[in-house]
Amino acid sequence: KATVSVLYCIKMNVSMRALRSTVFRVERTGGMVAVSRRWASDRKPSDKVYDTLEEAVADIPSGSTLLVGGFGLCGTPHATIQALQKQGAKDLTVVSNNAGVDDWGLGLLLQTRQVKKMISSYVGENKTFEKQYLNGELEVELTPQGTLAERIRAGGAGIPAFFTPTAAGTVIEEGNFPTKYGKDGEGEPQVVSKGRESRVIDGRHYILEPAIKGEFAIVKAYQADTRGNLRFKGTARNFNPAVATAGKITIAEVEEIVPAGTFKPEDVHLPGVYVQRIVCPPKYEKKIERRTVRKETQVESNEEVELKDPTTLNVRERIVRRAALEFQDGMYVNLGIGMPTMASNYLPKGWDIELQSENGLLGMGPYPLEEEADADLINAGKETVSYLPSSAIFGSDQSFAMIRGGHMHLTILGGLQVASNGDLANWIIPKKMVKGMGGAMDLVSSGSRVVVTMEHSAKNGGHKILDSCTLPLTGKGVVDRVITELAVFDCNKETNTMTLVELAPGVTEEQVKEATGATYSVSPDLKTMSFAGCF
Repeated sequence: KATVSVLYCIKMNVSMRALRSTVFRVERTGGMVAVSRRWASDRKPSDKVYDTLEEAVADIPSGSTLLVGGFGLCGTPHATIQALQKQGAKDLTVVSNNAGVDDWGLGLLLQTRQVKKMISSYVGENKTFEKQYLNGELEVELTPQGTLAERIRAGGAGIPAFFTPTAAGTVIEEGNFPTKYGKDGEGEPQVVSKGRESRVIDGRHYILEPAIKGEFAIVKAYQADTRGNLRFKGTARNFNPAVATAGKITIAEVEEIVPAGTFKPEDVHLPGVYVQRIVCPPKYEKKIERRTVRKETQVESNEEVELKDPTTLNVRERIVRRAALEFQDGMYVNLGIGMPTMASNYLPKGWDIELQSENGLLGMGPYPLEEEADADLINAGKETVSYLPSSAIFGSDQSFAMIRGGHMHLTILGGLQVASNGDLANWIIPKKMVKGMGGAMDLVSSGSRVVVTMEHSAKNGGHKILDSCTLPLTGKGVVDRVITELAVFDCNKETNTMTLVELAPGVTEEQVKEATGATYSVSPDLKTMSFAGCF
């Protein structure tokens, strides 16, 4: 084949680089060999199966906009990204929820400086991503996760823009936020974000978000049939279905290709009309970002545990066990990473709440046993989880439709700062820490009850509860309650005021006042904090 390829290049004056996009048909008739060529762009729409990853990505040009599915390392088309890294396309604008980690997924393209701009919701643990942004080497447009999913979905559905309450009153609406810093992060930003048009509809503040489309999209699926119908496994679905719809040419990396007709029509997760190329890598490897398991003897949530003395609780235990009292039986709840998620361990026996994870899982079960850990089943914190009998799986766009539509009863998440009027900041410290907002802006603007859990003071002793946030906002006037190790405050969204409603055992109001940088009133019905699982 190699000999035929080289001879063909000489005969037809075709470069070896262009040859990457060529498919050869070799036919033997008697003693003669006939060679004909067919470019990838000349394929029939029904001819979707590609033999190699290299062939599938060969014609992705430098400077193109590329949409990529995945959430963390789950459902990431890693093998196709590796092929694109070798192919060498540069100056790419990449649209993806995040960029994997330094040595996996889109982190590979960042390492080789093939990406000019990222449109993402979350930087996460990718140090290369964060460093290149802060050093002025990479332009980054941070977008709320639910807004990103809907912008991609809208692009695939032919909707040019849409109004959303998410991020109203934040830097997303205001604009002028640095998307690219000067060289080495010094001086004025080279590029800043554009503001958003706003409108009040039925008395509520909305902003206009543009749709996103790309010349190419790369997704990861579990199975494909030869007509391009796709099936996904577990939470590896996430952004992949929406991304597939928004690419002019969509490449599906799959673990198995089966004949058309293998799937029942009702079992198809994504119709083949959205997929132009299918490729199955010769070998497959999956990584788990945070392998989190439980032991056989470990007590699961909702089982009886021995009651604890509240005076023995450490700071985090106080916050977590007090937050657990916010639950009510039968609630649909979204819990942020860290302390909020831990609160679900202290439900009263017999209670059921449905935990929603914004990467596409409703009915999140406990951490799996070691042998049950599955790279295709994770929560929003990238931890391995399990199903419940009531669980449901869906894509990221539908996940945030649940949130944005007000179908969650309660959201509990962490914070960096909370203001007395209910403003929240929890996603960035400019020029120092860039994690991204992830789904937080969507969650707090949904209209559901919002509870913030955080330590009362910063590590340096500075105030975190203030009259006005000094960090960029996650949401304006969105917080209903703040729980710290010292106290519980309620925020009145109508009067923009804060009230102290509970004190931790052994803590005085004077201590709270000294540790708080906000003006607040004291409830005439001031109570002592109680804690779940304590006597």
